[in-house]
Amino acid sequence: MPTKKELLQTPIKHIDISEYNVVPLVDAMASMAYSSRDLARAASIYDMMLRDTECGVILCLAGSLISAGLQKVIVDLVRNHMVDAIVSTGANIVDQDFFEALGFKHYIASDEYKYGGGDADLRELMIDRIYDTFIDEEELRICDETTEKIINSLDPRPYSSRELIREMGRYLKENGRTPENGNNDSIILACYELDVPIFCPAFSDCSFGFGMVAHQHARQGKAMVSIDSGKDFYELTQIKIANPTTGLLMIGGGVPKNFAQDIVVAADILGVEASMHKYAIQITVADARDGALSGSTLKEASSWGKVDLTYEQMVFAEATIAFPLIAGYAFHKNAAAARKGKAFAEKLEAVIA
Repeated sequence: MPTKKELLQTPIKHIDISEYNVVPLVDAMASMAYSSRDLARAASIYDMMLRDTECGVILCLAGSLISAGLQKVIVDLVRNHMVDAIVSTGANIVDQDFFEALGFKHYIASDEYKYGGGDADLRELMIDRIYDTFIDEEELRICDETTEKIINSLDPRPYSSRELIREMGRYLKENGRTPENGNNDSIILACYELDVPIFCPAFSDCSFGFGMVAHQHARQGKAMVSIDSGKDFYELTQIKIANPTTGLLMIGGGVPKNFAQDIVVAADILGVEASMHKYAIQITVADARDGALSGSTLKEASSWGKVDLTYEQMVFAEATIAFPLIAGYAFHKNAAAARKGKAFAEKLEAVIA
């Protein structure tokens, strides 16, 4: 059996969309068929979304994306004002982005492992596997302990996931985990610095949840920090109310997709006649036929009053292939040239206080 050191040798490298001008390739795809033509139309809609300076762009992240090499794509979108808010699974933000911000890495797993061979041996070595990617479980425990440390430093009260993730960004900044100090950039840091809110509707389902479990266990009978999921929904709804024109760029489906789509209905419940999301793109490999949300079409979402049908596109493709092409297309067309940061996080702090 290989040693742990032998298995954790080749780090995942995050693709840099600034290095590859994909515009001619994507434009050529518009004259093809199947998913190529869908992808080209999605890229043009994202380009249009960014040129509409009134539009608030909400990026939804589901699936294991940061571990797969997409961290820098998302950081570049944030840094270039191509994203105004993020709705994500906790794993992408904490177990993967924050994990790497602490200086740890994800590693390439060889083919013999990605099809399920050797998982019992990996357990003995404390190596966790995400398909063809390895993570050091001992380093993940350090990530858990760091989230507990952050939680312990806060006033005991309920927080939205956005507020808690903002504290994680503050931790990175105050502890020098920044590019200025020779460290890699991260999504949490970029969003903290540019006031881009991050929401994780199921925030306990990640490394932060382990930190929360440890925190609350140690404080039984005392005041403690907790996660207020209702406040999450209310805060994101406030973004829709304050910025009526919105667009969704969704990677995968699940909870982030539903959470972001539902703010139109939530605004209506609050007595605000909010318009449907003007733009919507979803990249997914899920099938619509089982009735699950991840594969449900954006046309179906229109029946619920969530997504307008004029500028919507489903792309049935794997995210590590499709997302860099769509993001790179808008990046190299300089679609966000006229945009300024909407600073939604700063505005929420004022509204919610």
